[in-house]
Amino acid sequence: MISIIITTYKEKGTLPKCLTAILGQKLTADHEIFVVGPDSDTENIVKQLTVANPQLHYIRDQHLGKPAALNLAFKQARGDILVLTDGDVWIGDNSLEKLLIPLIDSNVGAVSGHPIPINPRNNLFGYWAHFLTNAAHQTRLTSRSFPCSGYFYAFRRNLIHQIPEETFSEDGWVTQQIREQGYSISYVPEAIVYVKYPTNFHDWLLQKKRSTGGYVQKKQLHQERNIISEISGGTKLFFTYPRSLKEFYWTKLLYFSRLYLWLLIFWQVKIKKVNLKKIWQRVESTK
Repeated sequence: MISIIITTYKEKGTLPKCLTAILGQKLTADHEIFVVGPDSDTENIVKQLTVANPQLHYIRDQHLGKPAALNLAFKQARGDILVLTDGDVWIGDNSLEKLLIPLIDSNVGAVSGHPIPINPRNNLFGYWAHFLTNAAHQTRLTSRSFPCSGYFYAFRRNLIHQIPEETFSEDGWVTQQIREQGYSISYVPEAIVYVKYPTNFHDWLLQKKRSTGGYVQKKQLHQERNIISEISGGTKLFFTYPRSLKEFYWTKLLYFSRLYLWLLIFWQVKIKKVNLKKIWQRVESTK
């Protein structure tokens, strides 16, 4: 049994496409799909589809954050394998089946999919999206230690029972917990998930604060990701990825922005100890 869990909040513009992509997957194993969201729009979209798709279920959460929403789904999921994704992205053809293949190996505890930006590369924030997703892609290809992508990943149900609700980056936390239990993490570049990334600096900062913030939380730090490893790992890309002087300039801006981001996170999380609700704010331009 495979349990697919989609977390979402007021994403009526993207959730139908997300569900259409998942319902259209060729999956031979028995499976169930849970959509977790606190809003009526989400509930209405799911209910319209459940008549023709009885494997689809809606769970209303209390809008307490993504970890809390996932914990509700974990309680109802019957699957041996859990697949996690979001309501504002959609997976490629046959990506689900491809994602699950490495789990045939009993030593593999989790598998990450491959995010692809739908943003055009010919503007500042589109270029940043392509640069950062390419950097993550290269890391997953060449390193044995990398976090799964929260946009699309799968893991063995018996390894994770509950996620601490104060966790900023549940994907990094899950990856760390599974690795500490002696299991390996696999990556399938062909398991594609299409993502719209932020289109302005305000939204970019909001998204990166919550996705990167988990890596400086006490006892939830994925040791392979920090400001030092990011700088050293990105040095080669700094000189090889840009295709023009404009892109080289955009890359310099990205490096300064990432430095500012890490300092901001350290200040808010480690010094001021800002809580999850204030960090985890809705990003509108990705919808």
